[in-house]
Amino acid sequence: MGEGTGAGGAGNAGTGTGSGAGTQAPTNPTQEVIDNSGNPAGDAYRAIAAQFGKTAGVEYRYGQPAAADNTGIPLLHERPDQTMSYHAGTWQVGGPVLADAGLYSTNQAHIGFVADDPNTRVGVGDLTITAIDHNTFTQKPQLPWQNAAAWDGSAGRNNYNITTYKAAGLVGSDPVAVARCGGRTGFCATSLVAFSNGLIGTAGSNTANNRATVKLPANKVPTSIAITNTSEYALVTVWDTTALKGQVAVISLAGLCNNCDPYNPNGGNATGIRNTTYDRWYDWWHEWFGVYPGLPNMGNIAFMKVLGYVDLPGMNAPTEIAVTTGFDQFQTALADKGGEFMGQTYSPLTDGAKRATFAAGGQNYDRYAKAGVAVVISKSEKKAAFIDLKPLFTYVNGVYFGSGPTEFTNLGQADNQWPYTFANKPQQTPTVISTVTLDDRPTAVRTTIFGPNHRAWIATESGSLRIYGLGNVPSGTTAGDVVERSRVQIGKNPTSLAISKIDPADRSFEPLNRQVLVASRGDRKIQWVRFSADGNSGSVVREFRDQRMVDPVAVEDADNFASDNMVLSVADYAGKKISNYRYGSIVFANRGGSWSCQPPGGCPVQPTGDVNVEFGGSYAVDGRPFTIRTANVP
Repeated sequence: MGEGTGAGGAGNAGTGTGSGAGTQAPTNPTQEVIDNSGNPAGDAYRAIAAQFGKTAGVEYRYGQPAAADNTGIPLLHERPDQTMSYHAGTWQVGGPVLADAGLYSTNQAHIGFVADDPNTRVGVGDLTITAIDHNTFTQKPQLPWQNAAAWDGSAGRNNYNITTYKAAGLVGSDPVAVARCGGRTGFCATSLVAFSNGLIGTAGSNTANNRATVKLPANKVPTSIAITNTSEYALVTVWDTTALKGQVAVISLAGLCNNCDPYNPNGGNATGIRNTTYDRWYDWWHEWFGVYPGLPNMGNIAFMKVLGYVDLPGMNAPTEIAVTTGFDQFQTALADKGGEFMGQTYSPLTDGAKRATFAAGGQNYDRYAKAGVAVVISKSEKKAAFIDLKPLFTYVNGVYFGSGPTEFTNLGQADNQWPYTFANKPQQTPTVISTVTLDDRPTAVRTTIFGPNHRAWIATESGSLRIYGLGNVPSGTTAGDVVERSRVQIGKNPTSLAISKIDPADRSFEPLNRQVLVASRGDRKIQWVRFSADGNSGSVVREFRDQRMVDPVAVEDADNFASDNMVLSVADYAGKKISNYRYGSIVFANRGGSWSCQPPGGCPVQPTGDVNVEFGGSYAVDGRPFTIRTANVP
């Protein structure tokens, strides 16, 4: 079992980066980590594991960039920058600047990158992706204005939480993966970052910056991370460099008010006066007034604990993971409370009457997940494994909402403290449903979020997107459900799949479960794949390229809140930048008067030829970005 802490991250003993400095990676790593017999090639396997947070690790996962040939590729229109008079930063659409801030809204991102100088950059940075502010729209990625005046110039370029972990000797500057929960706006307040030395820690924004970490053993090298719909669990694929096998680490999560200590409701101050380190527990977006690992929360993670590991029979080198519980985050909203999150109203769960509302037949029985499925791919082994999370949810929900004792109050990191580890309660351990062999190397995986048709999408290197059935995830996926339904032809070497948040052609269309964005590194293009109503087929409905887009390794769609953004972001690895593109009209909430971008038409895109996408701008990264996670956060 890994060591862990609550807020603050103190107490982890691991030091160093685990980067394997001085170890030479194989020259053809995708072929060599697995030998001709299908077994791990020990030296090559360990060498690549040691490089996952570095250039060789990126090459192993994502291959090589496309040739730098702009023949036939347009240069998309770009708007000039305008200065924001109320704070630092620029804007590009709308205006003039008004004194009224309006329905201020931003999308914030965490980016992971291979730092040019690991001594000055921690490999995780913060960016504002979009902002609606004083009758203006910012569509150019830039440092959050709250950080722009930092005295040392590093704020934003170095995520603050991560700098504290590095200063404590917990991590180096070699992140491997960054993940948020996904789906509805407002629920995924922060990201989790996995580092090559096995540390998993929270990143944060200016308003959601709880610090919590866990540390995997030195021989468990993380390769990817996914978070369940409502931040109940993090799932981390690992290479075990001792046993030479693949596993999934299961980490229990709990959210809490910002800067609150999960072990002390008073924040270390009996008077209730907030101090500079931790606050007394207070109402933060109606989060729980208690620490309940494994239950839905608002995503500002303050507690983490490694429960154990799931073996992946026949899979030794997992490269990416996706997960769904089939649960809609909006089900946690209370209609009689104006749509607020349920946590505060039903705290504490030690109150028997409140707990009873979540039992079968109770008014809140449908407000939490009952099952889930994770999909793991292995690029080298051409395999995908499907994992059943129902045993975990069944056991944990039974403790919270069953008729037994309130043993969830014994919070701690020991096996026999809550939440219990798999070693202590093995009946909760997730199981592998099935493992399928593919005819091409899988490069990316994504799942639907909620229903009605639950699917997994697996992209492969030659340019194929395979659709797999998952049955009815909320009630439990079986081996008979895991069937390939069809394939969609997409661009070559598709390294990233992202959930589509809005569709410019039909704003009544809900794309969360029926459309994905594809970053095709091999063709230097972004595509939208829309799936049929039954989820069993699909087609490319939109795509674009731009001369500025040198090496798209990851793509992410921005949230839309109150106003429509229509902006996606691209992590351009070889181009060393994050670039934004707007693919539809920005429509501000109806304000009337002198406000710009008003409904129904808003402020349209300036097309280039027949490409109805415009370049929003770029932010130069102090390294090579390979992942980006964006959300509208409190």
